[in-house]
Amino acid sequence: MHMVDALLSPAVGVTMWGATTGAIAWSARKLRREGDDRKLPLMAVLGAFLFTAQMIKIAIPATGSCGHLGGALLLAILLGPHAAFLGVASVLVVQALFFADGGLLALGCNIINLGALTAYVAYPLVYQPLARSGRRALATVVAAVVSLQLAAFGVVVETCFSGISALPFDAFLLLMQPIHLAIGLLEGLATAAIIAFICRARPEIEARLQATQPLGNLPLRGLILVFLTAALLTGGILTNFVSENPESLDWAIARVTGGAELAPAADSLYPLLATAQERLTLFPAKPAADGAPAPGTVGLVGGAVTLALCLLVGLLLRRRQPPA
Repeated sequence: MHMVDALLSPAVGVTMWGATTGAIAWSARKLRREGDDRKLPLMAVLGAFLFTAQMIKIAIPATGSCGHLGGALLLAILLGPHAAFLGVASVLVVQALFFADGGLLALGCNIINLGALTAYVAYPLVYQPLARSGRRALATVVAAVVSLQLAAFGVVVETCFSGISALPFDAFLLLMQPIHLAIGLLEGLATAAIIAFICRARPEIEARLQATQPLGNLPLRGLILVFLTAALLTGGILTNFVSENPESLDWAIARVTGGAELAPAADSLYPLLATAQERLTLFPAKPAADGAPAPGTVGLVGGAVTLALCLLVGLLLRRRQPPA
């Protein structure tokens, strides 16, 4: 559901950039105050896994569309909302800057829609209350559905409020919400399965998650190795076997416009950002041309870049120990 710049006016894009910058600064401060450096390596490995997992496009039956794992809820359950938000933001920055997945003007919108709405709305207001009652699997599915519905609604509102595309609010909304209901259900089931596997393999984690607390100071080396292995397998192998259907947002836009492509408004900011993105891009996350690198290569390189960025974020957030 990565938005492109052609959907947004400069005013909306820059405003959401400002909101995102403030949210990142606030999250970083809150995470540093927690003083729990043990989970920062896990945040980095989960970021790498999330990059590769988002490349796995799953066909949505009877629609001609496809969707992918968002991952913010998984990170929030394991790490808490602040680390989850920063992890998702790191993934989206890498995707936009180095793999041309999502526009630079739209990056603020994408971080708010795919990160903040899950970490700071769906997780505390939906997941935690349900999980405390002992219905963690149900809580996971419901929270995933809510987070995807909020994100889809955010895309529609930001697009229509920009007023530069011929996408009527009602028609766009009626396509975006149902398709992301299906994707939310898939994400919820996948996230619930991952959490169940972790709890079965590491029983000591079960009690922590049952109390809806992040993993905190539990020994996490084994979990880090599990997700690092999963990132390598997903990025190197599974990314070569994905649906070729258009993604949910592209599918909805094509249905509304009758297949016509969107073009950005006549503003000098758009070609400037497009040129900057083209120069920064290592190779596109959606290779289409002959001779383009294999998806597995994209997945491994993208996962490695995301891992490095998240490790850098973790290093910057580590609390300095007072001198002896």
